[in-house]
Parts: sequence; C-alpha cells; structure tokens
Amino acid sequence: MTTENLASTLVYVVVFVIGTGLLSGTVFIVKQKTAVIIERFGRFHSVRFSGLNFKLPIIDYFASKQNLKIQQLDVDVETKTRDNVFVNVKVSVQYQIIREKAAESYYKLENPRLQIESYVFDVVRSEIPKLILDDVFSNKDAVAESIKHALADSMDGFGYSIRNSLITDLQPESSVKSAMNRINATEREKAAAANEAEAQKIKLVRIAEADAESKRLQGEGLANQRKEIAKGIKESIETIKKCGVDEDEVMTLLLVTQHYDAIQDVAKNSVTNTVMLNYSPSGISDVASQIREAVLSVDSHRNASGNGPGRPLMNVG
Repeated sequence: MTTENLASTLVYVVVFVIGTGLLSGTVFIVKQKTAVIIERFGRFHSVRFSGLNFKLPIIDYFASKQNLKIQQLDVDVETKTRDNVFVNVKVSVQYQIIREKAAESYYKLENPRLQIESYVFDVVRSEIPKLILDDVFSNKDAVAESIKHALADSMDGFGYSIRNSLITDLQPESSVKSAMNRINATEREKAAAANEAEAQKIKLVRIAEADAESKRLQGEGLANQRKEIAKGIKESIETIKKCGVDEDEVMTLLLVTQHYDAIQDVAKNSVTNTVMLNYSPSGISDVASQIREAVLSVDSHRNASGNGPGRPLMNVG
C-alpha cells in the first residue's frame, strides 16, 4: 500500500469516527415517563419527552433527566398531643413532577424531597397538638388532608403535584399503648360479665316462671282431683243408701275403703317413711265418730254466734 492510499484510509477512518460521534451526540431517545432537560452554553434551552429527539452536538448537552412517574416519600414525625402523649406519626406523600413544569422542578428546588419533608413536619406538628390522643386516631384522615392541601399549595409553584397524603402508621409511646390495651381489655371483660349476668338472670326468671306454671297446673290438677273424689264419694253414698244402709254405716264403710286404698298405695312405693295408725274396724269407727263430733261442734258454735246454721261437711241426704 502506497503512502497516498494509507493517508486516504486514515482520513476516511477519522471522518467516520467523527461522523459517528457527531451523529450519536445529535440523535438520542428518551424513555417513557421521562423528561430530559437540555442546556445550551450553560443556559436552559428545552425539555425533551419520550421518543426520538435531536440536539446539536457539542453545543447542546443533557442537564438532567426528570422522572415523571408518581413517587412516594415516607416521613416519620414525632410530636405530642394536647393531652401530653408523645406519638410517632408515619406520613406517606405521593407526588409527581408536572409534565409542563419539568424545568421548574429541576431549577427551582435543590432537594425536593427535603422540601416536602419540611412541610410535612410543619403541618403534623401544628395539627396533632390540637387533638387529644383518641381524636388523633379518629381524625387522622383530616390531618392527612391538611398535609395534602398545605403541600399542594406550596409545591405546585416548584413544578410538583401532590397526588395524595396518607397517615399509614400512628404509634403512641409504648407505656401509653399498653395502658390503652389494658383499658380495652377491662371494658371487654366488663361487657362479658354483664352479658353473663343478664343470661343468668334470664335463666333464673325462666326457671321461676316454669316453676310457677308447674305449681299452677299442679293446683288445678289437685283441685280437679278432689272435685272428682268428692263427686265419686257422693255417688257412692247415694248408691249405698238406696240399698237401705243408714248414714253411720255408710260413713264407716267409706272411711274403711279409703283407709285400705291408702294402705295399698303406700305398699306400692318401696321407698317411703310411713307412720302406721290403728286401722282396726273399731279404730275406723272412732275416727268416724271424731269427724262427726267435730262437724256438730262447728255447727253448734255457728248457731250460738248468730251466724246461722253451718253447712254440713258433706250432704249425705
């Protein structure tokens, strides 16, 4: 290869390298959800978004790439409530660079995350001390909304949009937390004891009502039984009298029958404590005489007191 050919080849190579370098510095691609800040001679020139873009080599250069996706910043704040309880509040702020204000987001704030953090501290430490601990838990959404509004008003001028603000965690001091758990536990135990007492009360009332109903039915049954017994005795007396038996003999016969019926019922029950009385015929006659004398005595007493004749124990006529 001659010297002229070698020099020509070197020229071609240099031109190719320079051309490739200039082309690579001229054509560039921006990814989706990204904004590229272009400066020219140290001054802001333009903002380029996703797709194929061009710039002048050497003159134009990349100043920054801005992320247009929604980002999240978690901030932990310790503050005190109105009732002097220290709480740790975790605030999650979701923010995004405004597409049309990508340049402002780069040039106006040196550290946007630190700026957002400062606003969160300011709002939390001004809102939480107004509330007692119980209200902090029930009004945390309102506090989060206050943080969002405060950040939105201030960060919009810097090219940032506050998408949302959430209080994701709220932890009181450990001893206060333990006390709250004990209070909750005792309240639940109190409610459980009250429910158990009410259940026991209902049970006792139902038992008493059942017992009262049982006794009422037993009384009705006993009354009906005595009524039927009296009716049967009356019919027996009338039947026996038709056979020409006088009243004394009828009464003695009935007492003897009832006596032996009672003896028979006692004999059927093997588990019983029984006191046996004189049940000879003469003994039954004595019982009948005593009953008759008692009835006559009551009748005489009523006649003497002027209350009229007493009613006989049983109408046997």
